[in-house]
Amino acid sequence: MDVAVHGVGTSHFGRQPDRDLVALAWDAVREAFADAAVSAVDAVWVGTVFGPPGVAQRVLRAMGITGIPVVTVENACASGTTAFAEAHEAVRTGRYGRVLALGLEQLSTAFDGAIHPEPTDPEGRAGLALPALYAMAAARYLHLGTATPEQLAAVSVKNHAHALHNDRAQYSGRYTVEEVLASRMIADPLTLLQCCPTSDGAAAAVLGPAARDARHVTVRGVAMRSGQPWDHRSPHVWGHDIVRDTAADALAAAGLAAATDVDVAEVHDAFTIGEIVTTEALGLVPAGEGGKAATEGVTALGGAHPVNPSGGLLSRGHPLGATGLAQLAEIVWQLRGEAGARQVDRARLGLVETMGGGVSGLDGNACVITVLEAP
Repeated sequence: MDVAVHGVGTSHFGRQPDRDLVALAWDAVREAFADAAVSAVDAVWVGTVFGPPGVAQRVLRAMGITGIPVVTVENACASGTTAFAEAHEAVRTGRYGRVLALGLEQLSTAFDGAIHPEPTDPEGRAGLALPALYAMAAARYLHLGTATPEQLAAVSVKNHAHALHNDRAQYSGRYTVEEVLASRMIADPLTLLQCCPTSDGAAAAVLGPAARDARHVTVRGVAMRSGQPWDHRSPHVWGHDIVRDTAADALAAAGLAAATDVDVAEVHDAFTIGEIVTTEALGLVPAGEGGKAATEGVTALGGAHPVNPSGGLLSRGHPLGATGLAQLAEIVWQLRGEAGARQVDRARLGLVETMGGGVSGLDGNACVITVLEAP
């Protein structure tokens, strides 16, 4: 059975300690239900990373969604898109007729500052937080000459400028490369404006059978992988191979020859180097040209391969469990022509990539990639 996204919704994104998870989820689910013109679903998949036990049932009870199957999933930063992938499969196989995928997170009350490394993981116990892991990838690119500090900063300049047109984004602004490089160092060579912020938010999507409807966005293909051992056999930085392999699965499921066939993409840019590595791993740009693509406008609005018109994680924010579904909502709006001043002209095919990490010795926790088609 072909599956479509019938409706999407999100909250505002940002540090919102005064708004609990119920309030954030209410914003997203209410908008998704109204968008889909429904008042009920048959089942719910909820993605969250640091939500308390029973959080899914607690927020859904407040909205009167009870008595149906509710499943909570955790897959690091890919939790929201994992919920979407499972909801898609439930509809595709005919298990349920209409399903809600919900992602939510409130990081501002869970942590004082950055997310703490996981002490039960060897790298976490050694204090290797994710900013440092991404910084190692950036340092590798600088060492090999496949990126420059200015190219890293250009990703931040681009995505903050995109977010000027997204009133739900946490941050936006017109920065120069020099201002990005001069911001406070977080993990050398990544400065503050090259790192995603701590964020709270929720995002939701209603899925059901595809029909000839002017607002239904068809799911062309979905793929999900967990990381394989990352060792001397790979010449690539952490995160590259899992994205490359998942992309191959998703593009094959969508019947596409290459990622360059899509018109717009939302990718996991938790740090500037993340977007550069991901655009190369997806095949949107040639290997070694991810940084060049940012400086030359290839991945900007109006460029050949627009990436992160929402502002991405760098600017929209990164509430872990909600991120993937926020990316998906953006692509749905783009494919319907509803993205306003950040609209990609004549967008017919869109791609969402979310990659979560990390577990010591593995090339990421999980990656989910979805290809969507306009009504």
